[in-house]
Amino acid sequence: MAEPQPSSAAFDRFAIIGIGLIGSSIAHAMRKFALARHVVLYDKAEAVRLEAAQLRLGDEIAPDIATAVREADCVIACVPVGACGAVAEEIAPYLKPAAIVSDVGSVKGAVLRAMQEKLPAHARLVPAHPVAGTENSGPASGFASLFVNRWCILTPPDGANPEAVACIRAFWEAMGANVEIMSAEHHDLVLAVTSHLPHLIAYNIVGTADDLESVTQSEVIKFSAGGFRDFTRIAASDPTMWRDVFLHNKEAVLEVLARFNEDLSALARAIRWGEGDKLFDLFSRTRAIRRGIVSQGQETAEPDFGRRKA
Repeated sequence: MAEPQPSSAAFDRFAIIGIGLIGSSIAHAMRKFALARHVVLYDKAEAVRLEAAQLRLGDEIAPDIATAVREADCVIACVPVGACGAVAEEIAPYLKPAAIVSDVGSVKGAVLRAMQEKLPAHARLVPAHPVAGTENSGPASGFASLFVNRWCILTPPDGANPEAVACIRAFWEAMGANVEIMSAEHHDLVLAVTSHLPHLIAYNIVGTADDLESVTQSEVIKFSAGGFRDFTRIAASDPTMWRDVFLHNKEAVLEVLARFNEDLSALARAIRWGEGDKLFDLFSRTRAIRRGIVSQGQETAEPDFGRRKA
């Protein structure tokens, strides 16, 4: 997919609440592709606001959330999913009529309910989830190409304003993303399989290795092979964000985890009883899935997966 080209500004004033990896990447992309005449950012942490100002992110770093969202055509909450309801409550008194409100959380059902409850009737809510990221966080971690050829899932509620949905769709497409629309419930089940459970497994494996450090006399770290290194990359993700993900998508995660435990038990039996054919069939099937991901452009077969170097 070719990189998107700069376009005429879609928004007069655009507010980004939360200046981490996603928020800062949106700010970079909006500047690169000229998606708003004025981009204002806000973060509740003063140190983060100061860093964002030093990095010259956006056109303005607001001193408070009211200043950030007042007169904004669109407000996007780039905060942990557990904070979305509180952000909606904070911005509600200052939203102008027909303002679009969105988010970037990887859980949609709980976020949708929390934000709908707090937002005024005139706000047009269109939740979104860009399926993109790195293990890094903070204002300095963002870059404009983060969303290029990655998926962004929109989960508009029943009765959502069609113009607002089209506007958010065009916004993500302008930053290079492929956009899919689905229900919040379906999103949460799909992401439990593709993202949430893999993160849970990674945190658990790395935690187990840490527990065994004294037993192995540091050899777990010293002789880390590629597989373990990849787990540590995933397990280095923001702990606040992932704590909130598991607490707010618990039903789907527990459902998928139960299936995983059943399959893991079957795999253990195959190893115990020397059932090599079953192991070979599983490994062949999973290898094909990896090739499918690469062929769809969602990963690269380059060394270290072609990931962006620091």
